[in-house]
Amino acid sequence: MGLFGILQICTLWAQEPPSGATEQNTPEPALTLRPATPADKPVHHPEKPELSELILVGGTPIRVAISDRVRISQEGAPIHGRVTDTVYAFDQAVIPAGCEVTGRVTGIDAVSRIHRVMAIADADFSPRHQYEITFDTLVLPDGRRFPLETTVGPGGERMVHLVSAPNSATRKGNLVTQAVSAAKQEVHNDIHRARWEIKSPGRMHRIKQLLLAQLLYRREYLEPGTRFNADLDVPVDFGSVSRTPLQLSALGTEPPTDVVIHARLAEKVSSATVHRGDPVHTVITQPVLNSEHQLVLPADSRIMGEVTQAKPARKLHHNGELRIMFKSIETNGTVRAMQDSLEGVETNKAADVKLDAEGGAHTSDSKSRYVATGLSIFVASAAAHPESDNGESDGIADPATRTAAGGFGFKLVGAVVSLVSRSKVFSSTMGVYGASMSVYSHFLSRGRDVVFAKDTPVEIGFHAARPAAVP
Repeated sequence: MGLFGILQICTLWAQEPPSGATEQNTPEPALTLRPATPADKPVHHPEKPELSELILVGGTPIRVAISDRVRISQEGAPIHGRVTDTVYAFDQAVIPAGCEVTGRVTGIDAVSRIHRVMAIADADFSPRHQYEITFDTLVLPDGRRFPLETTVGPGGERMVHLVSAPNSATRKGNLVTQAVSAAKQEVHNDIHRARWEIKSPGRMHRIKQLLLAQLLYRREYLEPGTRFNADLDVPVDFGSVSRTPLQLSALGTEPPTDVVIHARLAEKVSSATVHRGDPVHTVITQPVLNSEHQLVLPADSRIMGEVTQAKPARKLHHNGELRIMFKSIETNGTVRAMQDSLEGVETNKAADVKLDAEGGAHTSDSKSRYVATGLSIFVASAAAHPESDNGESDGIADPATRTAAGGFGFKLVGAVVSLVSRSKVFSSTMGVYGASMSVYSHFLSRGRDVVFAKDTPVEIGFHAARPAAVP
C-alpha cells in the first residue's frame, strides 16, 4: 500500500464518530430569539358603539302651561307657554321642562242660543266661547328652534297627584276609625289648599279675577298657568345618540322591584264605556335605569294591561268604579311579565277621583252636598211659611227669605226678581224648585263616572309576576 492509501484511511477514521456516540449527544446550535414587535402583541379592539335615534313619534304629548295672559277675541292671537314636564326619547331628555313654545288661536266658535239664554238667566251676559289653539314652534335652551304640528287639548288648570292608600292589612282600627281619619285628612287638605291660595304668589291677581267674574259683562282670557296637552301630529327628529354594547347590555332585563315607572295612557279609559277584560295600553314617558345606571326600559316602551273591574255610574247618585291591572312590559321586542296596579294618577281636582289600597279608582262626593241640600229645603220651607207668624201682611214674604228662595231657584236672576216682585207665591215656587233640584242633583240623579283622558300621567310600581301555583 502506498503513502496515498495510508492518508485516505486516516482521513476516513477521523470523520467517523467515536464508538458508543449517538446523535443525541451532539450539541445543537443555540437559537437567537428576536425581540417582540408591536405586531406580535395582542391587539384590543374597542366595542363598536351603536346609534339610537332620538325621534318623538306622532301622538307624543307635550304638556304646556300658558306664560302670558291671552284674550280670546280674534283668531291669530299669539300664545306663549312653557313646557311643564320633560319629554324623553330613548334615554335622553330631548325637551327639558321650561322650554318655550309659541302658538296662536286658530278658531273661536260662536255661543249657541241655548247656552247664551241659560247664561243670561244666571246674569252672565258674556258666556265663554269654545276655542281652538295650536303650538307651532319649540325653542330649546341652546337656541335651536323646531317647527311643530300639534293637536291641542285641555290639560286642566289645576292638577292633583293621587297616591293609593296603604294596604288594608297594615292599617289599624275598624272602618269607623278609618272613616274619621279620612275625614280629618280631607279637612287638612282643604286647609292646606286655602293657605296656598292666600300665601302663594299672584293672590291679588286671583282675587281681582274672582271679583271681575261677578260682572255682567267681562272679557274672556286664557290666564297664566292654564295647561294644555299638545299632541304631535308629525314626528320630530332630534338626531341620534351613541351607546356602547355594555351600556345597552341591560336593555329589556327586569327592572328593580322598587322602581316607580312613569307612563301615560295611550287612549281614554272611562268606567262608562269599558268592560272587564278590555285591554289598556300605556307608554313609558321616562327611561328606567337599574342600580348600575344601565338602561333597562327606554322611553316609548309599552306596558300592557287590562280592565279587571268596571262599574258605570248609576241612578241614585251611585258613582262609577274602575280597576286596571298591568300584565306585561314590551321593549325592544322583549316581553316581560308583571302583575301590578295603579299607584298614582294625575287628574283634575274637580273630578274628585281617589285610589284605594289596591289601585282601584272611584269618584267621591263632597260632604257639602248635605249642607247645601238641607239649606235649600230650609229656605223653601221658610218662603212657604205664612207671613202672619212674623207679624207681616199676607202676600209679602221677608225680603231676605224671598231673595234666598229666588237664588236657590234660578240663581241671580231669580233672586233679583223674587226680591223686586214681593210675591210670596213666586218666592215659594222658586224655593221649592231650588230644593227639588238640589235633592235630585245630589241624591237622585246619575252619579259620576271615573274618566281618565288620553295622555293621563300614571305611576306604576313594578313587581315581577309571581309563578302560578302547582296543583
